[in-house]
Amino acid sequence: MTQPAGVGLSLKFFVQIDGVPIASFTGCRGLDAQYEVLEWREGGDNGTVARLAGRLSHGNVQLSRSVDAESGKLAAWFSQQQRHPVRCNAVITLYDGSRSQVTSWTLADAWPVRYSGPVLTTGPQGDAIAVETLELAHEGFTWGEG
Repeated sequence: MTQPAGVGLSLKFFVQIDGVPIASFTGCRGLDAQYEVLEWREGGDNGTVARLAGRLSHGNVQLSRSVDAESGKLAAWFSQQQRHPVRCNAVITLYDGSRSQVTSWTLADAWPVRYSGPVLTTGPQGDAIAVETLELAHEGFTWGEG
């Protein structure tokens, strides 16, 4: 029996900022866009409401990963934005379990708006996964297949 496409794959997201590798991530959410809906009620026609596309807006992208030896580099990059804020192009590339590129998204004029370090707790067996999150605001994205 074969698995449906996308089931059982080990996926990773790798992020580059202006061509400089930042980190690999195991979670990515917020790659969304939404048009504002404008309702137009024409005078004298009480039975019709025209719905028009308005402004396009994009949500912030949240990237999550397990804390590792590269975490300090990620936190340092976030902190340097306070002294020298710079908007950059960020490329999020999705790889499958065999390290083949699946697709990518390019965020225009991205900058970090939030870094969340891990909540430090352990389970009853002493097991724990420390996860950090980076949130990027941006001015829109484009995507392409690998």
